[in-house]
Amino acid sequence: MAKIDESTIGLRIKLLRKLKGLSQQELADILGKSLRTVQKYETGEIEVSIAMINQLAEVLDTTPTYLLGYDSQIEPIRSLADVMNFLFHINRVEGLDFRIDVRRPPHYNEWECSLTFNGKAKEATYNADMCLFLEEWERNRDAMRSNASTYTALHKWEEKTLAYYQATAVKYKEEVELSVEEQAEKRKAYLNALYLQDGDN
Repeated sequence: MAKIDESTIGLRIKLLRKLKGLSQQELADILGKSLRTVQKYETGEIEVSIAMINQLAEVLDTTPTYLLGYDSQIEPIRSLADVMNFLFHINRVEGLDFRIDVRRPPHYNEWECSLTFNGKAKEATYNADMCLFLEEWERNRDAMRSNASTYTALHKWEEKTLAYYQATAVKYKEEVELSVEEQAEKRKAYLNALYLQDGDN
């Protein structure tokens, strides 16, 4: 887990509280907390839960990611190469594993490609998180498509999701070039596993 700087969170709470013209006691009353708890939030003495971060963001007219100090802005996507480069980077993250499914004519009527994360893959520790995220994202996207929700609600969900996962640090996989013999051995093991898997179906 990445370390969240409680003092930075506290300073931002204090700044926004003052901008709203609220005393510590008034903020405590709105949150249903004691004055001492709000004081500890602002000095960084205690950890602020994600649920409380979300509540504070509502009260202080800000976003959860701002309170946590997470920069949710990315460089503007200017070309399709930027999107593809992002996918290359996902491929290097430890704990994530996906396959690329391609369906195209003449075997299928449509031409479809997708990234598939197996949420039950034991060796890919973040796959389950990705499956939960994508499932919830699709639910929110569908609500937008069907006009059952608003862009404001979608953006709030995005902010809460980013705030929740911002403390989950990831690392890049170490890339090691194999010798010709090691590569041949791993290739053989891969094909054997693939053959056995296909034989089970």
